[in-house]
Parts: sequence; structure tokens; C-alpha cells
Amino acid sequence: MKRITIAALIAACLPLAAGAADSGDTIRIGVIAALTGPFANTGKPFEDGIKTYLQQYGDKVAGKKLEIIYRDDGGTNAEMSKRAAQELISRDKVSFLIGFSLTPSALAVAPIATQGKTPMIVMNAVTTGITAKSPYMLRTGMTMQQMTEPFGTWTAQNKVGKVYTLVSDYSTGVDAEARFIKGFTSAGGKVLGSARVPLANPDYSPFVQRVKDEKPDAVFFFAPGAEDGIGILKAFSDKGLDKAGVKFLGVGDMTSEVPTLESLGERALGAVTVLNYAITLDNDENRAFLKAYATANPNRPPATFVTVAAYDTMGMIAETVKRLNGDVTGDKAVKTLAGMKWKSPRGPISIDAESRDIVQNMYIREVKKVDGKLVNAPIGVLKDVKPL
Repeated sequence: MKRITIAALIAACLPLAAGAADSGDTIRIGVIAALTGPFANTGKPFEDGIKTYLQQYGDKVAGKKLEIIYRDDGGTNAEMSKRAAQELISRDKVSFLIGFSLTPSALAVAPIATQGKTPMIVMNAVTTGITAKSPYMLRTGMTMQQMTEPFGTWTAQNKVGKVYTLVSDYSTGVDAEARFIKGFTSAGGKVLGSARVPLANPDYSPFVQRVKDEKPDAVFFFAPGAEDGIGILKAFSDKGLDKAGVKFLGVGDMTSEVPTLESLGERALGAVTVLNYAITLDNDENRAFLKAYATANPNRPPATFVTVAAYDTMGMIAETVKRLNGDVTGDKAVKTLAGMKWKSPRGPISIDAESRDIVQNMYIREVKKVDGKLVNAPIGVLKDVKPL
């Protein structure tokens, strides 16, 4: 159920309750996310995952009905995120705040969650260490460090001695580069060079030519979106790096099924990425999830790691309500969630009791053709990776 956000000035003036107020037979969950605009690909999958959970398990637990209330913050409008949180806590009496497409949104809401004693669960923002900003913040997504540093170590341990790094020129890109290099060099690898690509309207061809001239064993690439994956892999293929034996390494959304693999076809073959999920994972939870996803979201693109984070969040909230027998307060909910272990479509996950951050597997995936279809096929697993 969606509700229209009231005027921002009214929301900003509302006092915050000390914990969720009694809402009778309903547990309200507020979702703050980029549902429109350029970052909707990080927010709309939240809706998909929530719908999938409700399709599979229903909206009743411990005698309570789970009610979902959405608020669109566009992804980058921190003030809008803050006002949405104030309204959700004070007017709508939510018991949980979830979502948070990007880090600025999570950071803006952290003090609001603390003041209102309301658990907030980060499903996508990847900046390392942000759960320390509020004792009520937890994360079910992942961190950049979880992906790139162990991936660097794995790369050096798997016959890749020399790497060139190429990342978008902004804070997260720089962080991804630093984390990868740390893991790679600590395992004996050598970095031949590094380059930063402009974030706006990048032309990858000259950068890829520079990489080719250095003759590395592989190039590590990071950029903020799937469209960048299309651009870099197209340049990578056009410049003949694949034919020259250079491996392409990146984070998982660089080879998303849609739009990257759909757009590039066989030019993406052999690309190796790291991510906490792959549609092709062979476990009972993933099979059940994908079946429910197809029923709940018949006209949506394939499920992503963001979808799974939202699905798992709903499952862990339901388990919390069950364990508390419907008597949900902020402090009791955080205590229940911290340390929780869960069977996810992505494999076993848990919330670290001390940091309230997620511990999970990271999968090394290679683009392969299976039964005539391009997929990200797992070729390795880094087990129980804990954020720093």
C-alpha cells in the first residue's frame, strides 16, 4: 500500500516518538528508496523483493499484519530522506525503516532513527562502517570492502600476476580501487597502473587503449551502474583486449543480466565479477525465491542482489516479530536482529552482533553460455566474508 507523502514542512515539524507507538494488530514498515529518477534501478528492486516475500509467505505473522508504506527520496536527496523518516516514525508509527538506495540517504536518517529508537535496515548503501552511525542501524545488503578486497586476494591467488585498475573518478570508485589493490598486492600481485574515468559521459576507448599498451594480465574496473558495464565491455572487446588474453574483472552489476548481457551478447563472455548473489546459485532457497519472484513480478527484469536483500530483510523482520510474539519495540527488535542467522537465496547470512553489519558469501562469477543463454556462472566462493 502506497501513501502520498504530505507536505515537507509539516513532516519536519512532527515530534519523534520514543520507539514505535502501539498500532494495534498492524506492524508498519516504512521503505525509503529511490523509486523514480536515475537511481530507480536501486529502489524499484526493493519493491520487487518485498512483493516476492509477501507472495511466498503472506502478510500475517504472530497475529499481526505487515503493512508496507513507501516513500520516494530519489536516491540523492538527503533532506527528503530525513523528512520521510520523520513522517514515517511520527505520523505513520512505523516499527521499522528499511531501504536506503544510497549512502547519503542512510547517513541522513541515522540520527532520526536514533532519536525515534526505530530500527533502520540498509538494503543497498555500500559504504563501509556506516552502521556505526546509529545503534539502531543494521545492514542486509553488502559493503564495498566485502566485495573488492577479498576479490583482489582471490585474483592474485588465481594466476593473475599483473593488473591495471580503471575506476570512475568519485569516492566509491576510489574506495573500490584501494580495496582491490590492498587485497591484490597483499597476495603478491603487481599493479601496473591506475586511471580514473570521469563520472559524467565517460569515453572508455582511450583508457582501454592505455590498458592494452601496458599489457597486464587483467584489468579491474568499477563504475556506478550497469550502463557503464556496457560501455567498458564494448570498448574492451572493440580494442581486442579479450583476444589479447587480458581478463576483465569487476563488481557484479558490471555484467547484469539486464541490460548488460542482453545488450552485449557474446562480447561479454569470459568477464569475471564478484557479488553476493547469482541467479544461477543452486540451493533450495534460491529456487523457491525465483519461483515466487516470477509469480509476484511477471513484467519485471530478472531478480538482482538488491531484490534479494529486500526479500531477506522482510524475512528477518517477520522472524523478529515472531520471536517477540508481536510485541515489537525498537530496542527489542535491534537486539533480536543483531546476531540473527538466516538461510537466504544467496546462501547462509548473519548479522554480526557487534557491528550490526552483514556476514555473507561472496561469489566469483564468470559470464558463460549455458543452454544457449548467457549467465553469470559461479566459479568460486569466498565464504563468510565479514565487513571491517
